[in-house]
Amino acid sequence: MDPKQIVRSGYDAASYHYRSDADLRPGDYPSEATLHYHDWLDRLEPLLSPDARLLELGCGCGLPVARRLTSKYRYTGVDLSPVQCRRAQENAPTAEILSADMTALDFPPANFDAILAFFSIIHIPVEEQPLLYKRITSWLRPGGLFMVTLPLTAWTGTEDNWHDSGATMYWSHADTPTYLQWLDVLGFDILWTSFLPEGENGFNLVLAEKKLQ
Repeated sequence: MDPKQIVRSGYDAASYHYRSDADLRPGDYPSEATLHYHDWLDRLEPLLSPDARLLELGCGCGLPVARRLTSKYRYTGVDLSPVQCRRAQENAPTAEILSADMTALDFPPANFDAILAFFSIIHIPVEEQPLLYKRITSWLRPGGLFMVTLPLTAWTGTEDNWHDSGATMYWSHADTPTYLQWLDVLGFDILWTSFLPEGENGFNLVLAEKKLQ
């Protein structure tokens, strides 16, 4: 099966297993200790202007990111899963939610002040990711921010019965140094990185700024 179809079908099937409609605050994730999205947004929002335009790649069910940001900014969320998009629209009614493959998006240059990608680009075949990173760069205005979770190690594979949903899920990614090299070549400054432990492995949460020139 096509990897993107695996991801689409997997999130359609596992949507409620992955996250309920409860808008949880930091510390309320008993089995997902790293997923403290509100903490991350608390670090991002002081850097945004009141009229900032934001794009989230992989918006999921809209909680907590879409609901929180839509109330303050011009927000667009994108997700491959129709079920996730339907839930996101219900959970953040005023958000612009697009059911689409993020690698097929077409936005004008310098269209966004910030782009977010939490645990989402890792579901795109790694050979397609360099072009996606180039497009992300073009969609950001100079001085725009990119907040992304980067895996520590490279891996491509699948997991059956993901989150006890009966669904299969697919991942494909490089390692953190490779992604940081891409960002450097594309003209980003790394403002900070923060390690997110997960089991025996983890991720790096990164905030990067597109250079003004």
